[in-house]
Amino acid sequence: MLFKDLNIIDPILKALIDENYTEPTLIQEKAIPVILDGKDVLGSAQTGTGKTAAFAIPILQHLYNRRMEHNRSRNIKTLVITPTRELAIQIGESFSTYGKFIGIRNTVIFGGVKQASQTNALRHGVDVLVATPGRLLDLMDQGYVKLNDIEYFVLDEADRMLDMGFIHDIRKIIAKLPHKRQSLFFSATMPGNIVELSRKILQNPVKIEATPSATTAETVQQYLYYTNKSTKKDLLEHILNDQQISQVLLFSKTKHGADKITRNLTQQKIKAAAIHGDKGQNQRQKVLQQFKDGEIRVLVATDIAARGIDIDKLKYVINYDIPNISETYIHRIGRAGRAGEEGISISICEPEEIGYVKDIEKLINQKIEIVGKNPFPQTEKPMTKNEKAEVEKEKLKRKKDFFANRDKKPIHTKSFNYSRRSR
Repeated sequence: MLFKDLNIIDPILKALIDENYTEPTLIQEKAIPVILDGKDVLGSAQTGTGKTAAFAIPILQHLYNRRMEHNRSRNIKTLVITPTRELAIQIGESFSTYGKFIGIRNTVIFGGVKQASQTNALRHGVDVLVATPGRLLDLMDQGYVKLNDIEYFVLDEADRMLDMGFIHDIRKIIAKLPHKRQSLFFSATMPGNIVELSRKILQNPVKIEATPSATTAETVQQYLYYTNKSTKKDLLEHILNDQQISQVLLFSKTKHGADKITRNLTQQKIKAAAIHGDKGQNQRQKVLQQFKDGEIRVLVATDIAARGIDIDKLKYVINYDIPNISETYIHRIGRAGRAGEEGISISICEPEEIGYVKDIEKLINQKIEIVGKNPFPQTEKPMTKNEKAEVEKEKLKRKKDFFANRDKKPIHTKSFNYSRRSR
């Protein structure tokens, strides 16, 4: 099937041709006709399947046709809610790309930056608003955003939205939407809480599954190294000695860990940079652009920061830390092998993460291939329950000692410091 077989109007087809898009992905093939037909959609599609175009293209067509019919004012007609700044920017760019010949305006709002440029764009009028929940509610409270005229509502990456604690914000936003609207709900996974939320948003939805929610992309080859915690760093350097791995997205479970990995790689003359929530928005965008341009070889990211990173032809993903939530593994490796391209996932497992690997293999219903040629093999065993309890006990003791000592202030500190300065 080709895009021209989906009853897409010529100006949008022209934009797609400019991007060398001719054949729709499975989610696009299934979703575009249903959305053009005006029906609500409950979409299950893992990352990298072309989900954004699946809802952006038909929404743009609806907006264009209605403007031609009624020449209506530029109040916000479409609202897309997404969990992260990076993903919001990506979606906004997609609307601009597919809609460049139809005169539909869109803008993106998100937190972490000054709001002046965002509110200026809103004052000039937009048809499509892409937003993260916090900044949207903030601008609604200030009177810059009104949702009275919303006709198309998209909740994207719903599972990650709930993981990040946005459920209360989502409910507040939904309460302000007109009852009569077309709603599209997309999620990579469909646990019970996601299905429950979808029932409150959608009316008689068409359920669309591009892939089962617990499967990984077929285009991604998966490999696994077993090593010790103390040799993870050495094993990573060994892996990166392969110069064919020219660009890799590497996952760390913590922001502190991402910074530490980056420092270690930099010391080994490997160009690396970290991207996570403690980095400023401008800094994150700069690093991401440098990675896309090939100036940075290894982009070290936390899961939340990586959501929305869309790198054309990214081949390699490395799990430096195995995620304790199995679905997260699917999201991570889905960053590679996008749009039918081949990808390779490499996971590095220390003893305490063996259980996570078993959970992942159970979820995806396949064994991850173990790499035999490993100069830093795993020689240690996971801790027993008693050993783990002792470690936690020691951590708690150190924490209590720290706060106890912090609260003990020396007597006459100020006068002592003053006398030292006077000398």
